[in-house]
Amino acid sequence: MTAGTLSGRHIVVTRPSEQADGLCAAIEARGGIALRFPVLAIGEPEDGRALDEVIARLDDFDVAFFVSPNAVSHALGPVLARRAWPPGLRVATVGKGSERALANHGFSEVIAPQSGFDSESVLALPEFRADAVAGRRVVIFRGDGGRDLLGETLRERGATVEYVTCYRRYCPRMDSAPLLRLAADGRLDAITLTSSEGVGNMRAMVGDEGWPLLRAVAVFAPHPRIVAHARAAGFELVLETPPGDEGLLGALESHFRHASVTLKP
Repeated sequence: MTAGTLSGRHIVVTRPSEQADGLCAAIEARGGIALRFPVLAIGEPEDGRALDEVIARLDDFDVAFFVSPNAVSHALGPVLARRAWPPGLRVATVGKGSERALANHGFSEVIAPQSGFDSESVLALPEFRADAVAGRRVVIFRGDGGRDLLGETLRERGATVEYVTCYRRYCPRMDSAPLLRLAADGRLDAITLTSSEGVGNMRAMVGDEGWPLLRAVAVFAPHPRIVAHARAAGFELVLETPPGDEGLLGALESHFRHASVTLKP
């Protein structure tokens, strides 16, 4: 990391409030100005009975999969408040943030891909081949909705799969005026988008009057699906980055380093 590589750049961080600290701190350590504008909020599920019921019979499962850091915190909190984790229940996830969240709860042996951070990457792991999962019982802790590819594929490979909703996602209420003023003045340099659902939320949050001011701002997104949603929404410049905060930061630094060179007289 080189101090000053994002000097003076106003960069929007759209992660949920609970997950934004690391990226904001890294942007600021590079001289940038991190603007928190969460386009997703995380809350308790509307009905927690399914989670309660699964907690009581965790011993029945062979693998517990957590789809995100939110799934880790909203499922493991209630689980560990009521009982010990079953010794034979293996833990799996995807993404470095989720791995860190599990490590914070004492899980050191976690099944997770070392490259890629989506369901396809998980399904390519040896532990999830058909000969490894046939006859196994898998519980997937997730938010309301989400992709079903992981569960559907595991069922095709002979596993029994249960989904458990342990948190809900919703569009937060935010004052977009400060963001739009910066955009109108030409001082909003980048938007980081880390959720496909968040793309539509952002569009709705700024409204029809604010949207033309944002669509010309460069967007940085760490997955092809998010990139596709952002382009479909009408953002004019959408750049796909490597995964995680490191990927976003590297792409931001590279983009603005090139921009600075281009702008030199």
